[in-house]
Amino acid sequence: MTAPHPNTLWLTTPAARWLDALPIGNGRLGAMVFGGMALERLALNHENLWRGRTRDRTVPEAAAHLPEIQQALLEGRWLEGAELATRYLSGHDCRVEPYQPAGDLHLAFPHSIWATDYRRALDLATGIVSVGYTSSRFAAVQRAYFASTAHGVIVTHLRVAEAGGLTFAARCSRIPDPDCTVTTWAEGARCGLTGSFPEGVSFAIAARLAAAGGTVTADADGTLRVHGADEALIVLTIATNLCDPDPAAACAARLDAVPMDYAALKAAHVAEHRALFDRVALEVPRNPEAEALPMDQRLARLRAASAGADAGGPGWDDPGLAALYFHYGRYLLMASSRHCDQPANLQGLWNEELRPPWDSDFHADVNLEMNYWPAETVNLPECIGPLLGFVERLVPNGQEIARRLFDARGVFIGIQTDVWARPTPESPGWDVWTVGAAWLAEHFWWRYEYTQDEAFLRERAYPFLKLCAAFYEDFLLRDAHGRLVTVPSQSPENFFVGGAHPVSLCVAATMDLLLIREVLERCLRASALLGVDAELRPTWEGILRDLPPFQIGRFGQLQEWLEDVDEGEPGHRHLSHLLGVFPGEAMTPEVRPECYKAARVSLERRLAAGGGHTGWSRSWVACLWARFGEGALAYEHLMRLITDFATITLLDLHPPEIFQIDGNFGGTAGIAELLLQSHGGALRLLPALPPQWPDGTVTGLRARGGFGVDIAWQDGTLADATITSDRGEACTLAGHYAVTCDGQAVATTASAHGWVTFGTEKGKAYQISIK
Repeated sequence: MTAPHPNTLWLTTPAARWLDALPIGNGRLGAMVFGGMALERLALNHENLWRGRTRDRTVPEAAAHLPEIQQALLEGRWLEGAELATRYLSGHDCRVEPYQPAGDLHLAFPHSIWATDYRRALDLATGIVSVGYTSSRFAAVQRAYFASTAHGVIVTHLRVAEAGGLTFAARCSRIPDPDCTVTTWAEGARCGLTGSFPEGVSFAIAARLAAAGGTVTADADGTLRVHGADEALIVLTIATNLCDPDPAAACAARLDAVPMDYAALKAAHVAEHRALFDRVALEVPRNPEAEALPMDQRLARLRAASAGADAGGPGWDDPGLAALYFHYGRYLLMASSRHCDQPANLQGLWNEELRPPWDSDFHADVNLEMNYWPAETVNLPECIGPLLGFVERLVPNGQEIARRLFDARGVFIGIQTDVWARPTPESPGWDVWTVGAAWLAEHFWWRYEYTQDEAFLRERAYPFLKLCAAFYEDFLLRDAHGRLVTVPSQSPENFFVGGAHPVSLCVAATMDLLLIREVLERCLRASALLGVDAELRPTWEGILRDLPPFQIGRFGQLQEWLEDVDEGEPGHRHLSHLLGVFPGEAMTPEVRPECYKAARVSLERRLAAGGGHTGWSRSWVACLWARFGEGALAYEHLMRLITDFATITLLDLHPPEIFQIDGNFGGTAGIAELLLQSHGGALRLLPALPPQWPDGTVTGLRARGGFGVDIAWQDGTLADATITSDRGEACTLAGHYAVTCDGQAVATTASAHGWVTFGTEKGKAYQISIK
């Protein structure tokens, strides 16, 4: 079999389980395509289908208890302080609601039990899943599936080589659920189902079928039967009453508006999809022997060869696989967060369980943020909108929670939430944590940094940053040393010896200090840029002056907590105290170099103790090594991410075998960081190029300052780069480079740290070469 295009993920057997199906999505609608021969299943999801039993989650007036909690923790009475905080500040009912499966589309074919030349594939560049084989009945069977953003439907196209040879049955169903009333139906050439939950959440699925030749009949049990057709087209849509008061009517209207023309549907879908996907291209060395294998065999080959191998050693000879993983992450973000209402949740858009792990919710203590780490650099700004809109919808309730729990202005966003926009604490023992809003604020600031859009800064980013700042203006208090500290505080999901378990509450965890500094420094910068709120700047400057400095411990490590306590789990999965290296920029070789060095010691100690033992944690490790300039180590952990934490369809896994999409997105971010970094005031070209990619090109990446970046390299060294200026801002490069534009040399000035800076004109392209 000829090796397919490198941006194709393919297999030679149908999916035996949901985890091994191939995902399609248009942001709002998603499906997992199994590729079965006798029985096909499309597992369906709608972004807005969640249970809603506890939409009213008003928190009690608890701020009066805060001084008692704070006093206990300030005095080092960790267990007592944690018990009080959990009693008064936690959400005791665990009321986050689960994301729900909508149902399934089943297609039953009267095939014999054997087939040859079977292949199912996902073409990332077109967003189309194809299934093809030769059966004992037909010369050839071909099917295609895609989720159309252009038309808002999921499309299935079926054909066989034999004229009049297409016969099958189609029906919709849903997993048995005692809480859900489901009615299936079929009429004319349409079928579907309606569903409702006792709390008033309702939804509908509807499919419309067109067959070329043959007949279509509807059965009373909700089945459509096609007999003797040449080919068939099925378009399917889903609606919920979160946005559509009558989901069934909304589905019918959508199907009425869709042209039943497969060629037209496909052309519109591919054009829309490629307009985003083709923005970025990555070419690296490839191994034809590896790429000639289906993905399950390709992974098995790599796992067997790399057992015990060091990065770059025997078995790590599939350099194209990391590039495919990079593009897969881009594809998944496009499929789960585009032209829709909700951001990508823990499973993106795809879930088949009534009670999925962690309810497939929005986790704000790394997972939701990680989902969007690559979005700016890989040139998918459309995919960020759902996240920013979601965070803004949390604000009204978040302001009320801040007042009730902490007697503070500003906004509070808890560790987890759901579609109902109630960011309340909901997980006793884990949920007393106050920097969720501050962490999510990074994405508002990055949107401004990458676009230099002053209107966005004024109207959206700065107002949210000010809310975060207002919370800390009220919440911070002085300890016995006169320092401003957060109490209670935690380093997410981790604990120390002598503290509460599973999570130790404390005073001023390093993560808090990092994020508060980010918020206030960005408020100061935005205030100056916009020429507003000069009277607030002394307050922010005073807080920054009085926050505790970051602490370096007895092992030379960056402390995770304010005190140099013993870690309860030295190999813990979270790396919260290292966010000043990545995704933040508080610690670089140029800024706080002593903390940057200590952060590396912390990472080394965490890994030596077994850290990085989930998919998303391993991807964060890769991102950190890239920021440390260690391309070989970053690549090793990216490959471990793939070999140790991926299904045969490359979906990221959390142990024991739980799909969790954040690792996919974190891995994509890590690969981008190998090639381009733009934090800390400078663009870094090829800052962590792995030795497995000695030659290559990448085009279409984005950098802070409003720059597009294309890079080519040979023998591990920059060959040339092109930087295109969208806004006409000055550009600073970390390194010694010559710059030309339109064949003419461009004057550069030496700046701090041996960097070079040059002016740009809007719309101009600048060629960069090593000086």
